[in-house]
Amino acid sequence: MSESPDVANVHTATVPAAQAGHRLDQVLARLFPQYSRARLQRWIRDGAVTVDGAVRRPRDALFGGEAIRIVAALEDEARAGPEALDLSFAYRDDDVLVVDKPPGLVVHPGAGNAHGTLVNGLLHEDPSLSQLPRAGLVHRLDKDTSGLLIVARTLPAFTALTDAMASREIHREYVALCVGALSGGGTIDEPIGRHPVDRKKMAVHERGRAARTHYRVLKRYRGHTLVAVTLETGRTHQIRVHFAHRRWPLVGDRTYGRPALPRLASDALRDALTGFGRQALHARRLTFDHPVSGHAVTVESALPDDFTALLALMDAEQAVE
Repeated sequence: MSESPDVANVHTATVPAAQAGHRLDQVLARLFPQYSRARLQRWIRDGAVTVDGAVRRPRDALFGGEAIRIVAALEDEARAGPEALDLSFAYRDDDVLVVDKPPGLVVHPGAGNAHGTLVNGLLHEDPSLSQLPRAGLVHRLDKDTSGLLIVARTLPAFTALTDAMASREIHREYVALCVGALSGGGTIDEPIGRHPVDRKKMAVHERGRAARTHYRVLKRYRGHTLVAVTLETGRTHQIRVHFAHRRWPLVGDRTYGRPALPRLASDALRDALTGFGRQALHARRLTFDHPVSGHAVTVESALPDDFTALLALMDAEQAVE
């Protein structure tokens, strides 16, 4: 973040009398609708917002007439560095990209993954994304989850799409192959938070945040079930944690499950199940309102080769009529 922010990102305003009694973050959301509420709250907490020259808290009430100044320094993702990667885009226009992410691709740079990430590839594809938070990524997928990710190409599009995600107005559907014989669809409504012992994992526990996962059966196998999953919330590892909590861990998920082999399986199928090198989870469909035109956009992604090959073996040997 720059020590001397661009003048274009410094905003001033006077609080209207009609906003007297409202919280600072609520007033800012009305005065500066081009920014998301979450970002405005972060700027308040970071001291980038002053009220009559003083730093205030998001919840502090205003009286009307105060002078607001925001030093709206945007996060710069340029430090990640652009890299030419073979990215696939399921949708693109001047405002939005939808990436079809292969399994194994890390989304954000981090410790041990400074290069070769999706962010590196996006910055090569569109250098202007360096001026957007998270290089425009509206949400994320785990490294070993394949499928669709939305990327905003402008700040107004980013704000609109992140607000839509927070308001649960973006519909996300996944396909997963899980261990266990599910009899029908349903909803898993259990809070998720950091695991109390293993801090690298998530878990269902009462101090977690609300999480709701809906699922329906697509195909039954002997000992496994193919399901379609939709998310009402977006907690870290939500699908993996919820299904493992129900004792239906995803095939290939070494963090939350363990290999399970059906009886009478061929050697080829046993090898495929034990050797499946990632969780069998694919983000196959996204539906959202375009942030500029307002038109509904639906994007779909075919299952990747590894998932397709595994299902072909399951269909041949384990399908239940």
